[in-house]
Amino acid sequence: MSKKYRVGILGATGTVGQRFVQLLENHPQFEVAALAASDRSAGKPYSQACAWKLAGAMPEYVKEIIVEPITPPLDCDFVFSSLPSNVARETEEAFARAGYPVISNSSAYRMDEDVPLLIPEINHEHLGLIEVQRRKRGFGKGFIITNPNCAVVSFAPPLAALDRQFGVESVFVTTLQAISGAGYPGVSSFDITDNVLPYIAGEEPKVETEAQKILGTFADGAIRKADFIVSAQCFRVDVLDGHTASVRVKLRKTSTLEDVFEAMKSFPSLDLYSSPKEFIIVCDEPSRPQPRLDRDNGKGMTITVGRIFPDNIFDYRFVSLSHNTVRGAAGAAVLNAELLIDKRLL
Repeated sequence: MSKKYRVGILGATGTVGQRFVQLLENHPQFEVAALAASDRSAGKPYSQACAWKLAGAMPEYVKEIIVEPITPPLDCDFVFSSLPSNVARETEEAFARAGYPVISNSSAYRMDEDVPLLIPEINHEHLGLIEVQRRKRGFGKGFIITNPNCAVVSFAPPLAALDRQFGVESVFVTTLQAISGAGYPGVSSFDITDNVLPYIAGEEPKVETEAQKILGTFADGAIRKADFIVSAQCFRVDVLDGHTASVRVKLRKTSTLEDVFEAMKSFPSLDLYSSPKEFIIVCDEPSRPQPRLDRDNGKGMTITVGRIFPDNIFDYRFVSLSHNTVRGAAGAAVLNAELLIDKRLL
């Protein structure tokens, strides 16, 4: 039987922390050994500290685990972090400096030059930054890797498929982002019901810059960002889960509509435990993708694309969808941990 790695979860009582707990139940490579959260939760059994908000019951295996403070040491091999950005930077560095690999869902370190920002199917070679990071920061055995903003995950994969085949010159993206992306309790029902909110604080700069890092190349110990331009508008909409992106893209090489379809459909998945059979599904139905119907494709780990057409201003337009708390958050971090095992870095 292969080794099971002992996992700690920072921010375990929040929405993304709960999703970690759910996804890690019966995982063949990981067992949850430690849960950590804020001072108001520390010292209590998880069943008392956590107001469970996900569909289905709280898994039995975590109910009696005592929640610990978000400071090292924790009795585990590595940590997943779902901490809010205002505390993540200091806390994640403390764990990395104490020798823990930190696999973070927080935005705190995503754009640091020596921190990998990963979608494993796209840029696993960026893991080469780990040694650079250790030398630069004096981390020893510890390090930090991150997964992208949940909105970026919805459109970066089809963009990567097009960039590899034809080169991307510029992108205009409009995101329609689910309520759960704001965490719990999130957005007031008085604000979001019967409404669309045209502003999410800090979101548009993340969307415009993270895709360039993800689709960049790793060479000589650094990431050279992709040289295309992204322009973004981000909206909060009255959907529980599932971020939708409306994308218009200008390509560097001439391509047919059939070429574009094939580039997306043929983009390979990985052979990791949480990898979906199909990384990108391309819908033929003119009314898809839809969050309620398509967000759970591939157990929430597949990117679903549709509405691919030539565009009147750019070259092509399409609509892309991902599950924001699975592929866009906890599931992405779990997949990153599986990648680290596969690459013998954990």
